Amino acid sequence: MKFDVTIVGAGIVGLATAFQLSEQQPELKIAIIEKERKPAQHQTGNNSGVIHSGIYYKPGGSKAINCRKGYQYLLDFCDKYGIKYDLCGKVIVATKEEERPELEKIYQRGLANGMQGIRKISKEETLEKEPHVRAVESIWVPQAGIIDYKEVAEKYLEIVKERGAKFFPSQSLYRVIDKETELRIITDKREIKTDVIVTCAGLYSDKVAKITGQEINYKILPFRGEYYNLKPEKEYLVNNLIYPVPNPAFPFLGVHFTPRIYGGIEAGPNAVLAFKREGYTRWQYDSKEFKETLRYSGFKAIAKQYWKTGILEQHRSYSKRAFVKALQGLIPSITEDDLVRGSAGVRAMAVAPDGEMLDDFLILEQPRIVNVCNAPSPAATASLAIGEMVAEKAMGQLKAVQF
Repeated sequence: MKFDVTIVGAGIVGLATAFQLSEQQPELKIAIIEKERKPAQHQTGNNSGVIHSGIYYKPGGSKAINCRKGYQYLLDFCDKYGIKYDLCGKVIVATKEEERPELEKIYQRGLANGMQGIRKISKEETLEKEPHVRAVESIWVPQAGIIDYKEVAEKYLEIVKERGAKFFPSQSLYRVIDKETELRIITDKREIKTDVIVTCAGLYSDKVAKITGQEINYKILPFRGEYYNLKPEKEYLVNNLIYPVPNPAFPFLGVHFTPRIYGGIEAGPNAVLAFKREGYTRWQYDSKEFKETLRYSGFKAIAKQYWKTGILEQHRSYSKRAFVKALQGLIPSITEDDLVRGSAGVRAMAVAPDGEMLDDFLILEQPRIVNVCNAPSPAATASLAIGEMVAEKAMGQLKAVQF
């Protein structure tokens, strides 16, 4: 089998890349390799389903640019193909006076990113939208919404297969052989010949990039985010997306409340180190992967800096009471009886040896190969914009090969 472009990884970014390639060059022969039986089984299928507006991201950065562009691409795609979404809006809530300056920074960042319709709202107007929150002031973000990204990813795959792409599930990449005139991909089931490889391997992006011969200077550390679900009789407590003002000293957004597109309301997540890269519960453990994490200098640097916060996050993982206490910062009337344990996702955090976290998208190239090395949130919202960018790089590599 010989293909023009082979994509390793059938998460939302890999599939969006395949979609954009098939849009730009319908005659391309495209292959998609996925180690699971179905697409979107990890970060794509285990996130909270938020359509991000782009308000948090540094103006001019890759996240900000691709989120704003990808946001519109996503809505247009969903309208065209009948995928359900809801722009329910979001309140970012300052719950105490000392959070006002940080709230203002977020607001100004949103304006700098060209967001229309966002506005600061008073405590009184906040309570009109969310009567049960604790607030001194908020930002109303009408662009924010909810969706099922697994459904989006499955539609990407459906379309590219209709256009002739081949999907090879249940097989892992083991080796890439450069034969000068072509690349040979060795999986546990077959050999595939290709002109160009694109890797979009999420939680294993570093390991897969190394298989292609890419030199990298980071390691993926897995952080699990755990959620509780509001009991149906308590869902009246939440109308829209409710987020806190994030702690600027901690690289996560904090616990929040998220309505789901097909019903239910999630509360969370925390952020705890997972004991394996695809460790979705507290009990899943891989000794080799866990030891790799603990021995890594970047992890040691993060642990030294955030050890107090890390202990609190771990405590919330095992103590429902502690988790609820964190949620009560936003909605004081929430009780332990109002919640049942829900799902969890694992975030791939790319970390340099000195502990610096790679917060933006990272795409590296070498002859015939494009590696998506870091695609954190809002990658799902921005998937078609990222896919467009990666597809352009893949086409550049293909042209270099052909000419």
